[in-house]
Amino acid sequence: MGETKYTEDHEYIRIEGDVVVVGISDYAQSQLGDVVFVELPKAGKKLAKGEEAAVVESVKAASEVYAPVSGEVLEVNAALEAQPGTINEDPEGTGWFIKLKLSDASELSGLMSEADYKTYLASIH
Repeated sequence: MGETKYTEDHEYIRIEGDVVVVGISDYAQSQLGDVVFVELPKAGKKLAKGEEAAVVESVKAASEVYAPVSGEVLEVNAALEAQPGTINEDPEGTGWFIKLKLSDASELSGLMSEADYKTYLASIH
């Protein structure tokens, strides 16, 4: 398993070579509540860093998920459309959203390490 990095918007990326797996953190899913719907982009779509990558709807609210880095969507987790609750059960495992072909590795340096993200979470509670 590759290194995981986080954004201040509670997205994570797991780095697996030049492919990154994108989803939302455990903290994000806990804030959303029960996820009832997810809208994912199509494979082949090119996303710029900060662009909307997906939409998650929960019993509490709808929330956009932004691309933490730029890249091309290689794969989407189609299982989430039938089982959106997977995001609540295992957000950083089987609840991943998309896999991106990383287009600019330098963008990774702007993301937080797991330790930095835990510190960040502590600062916002």
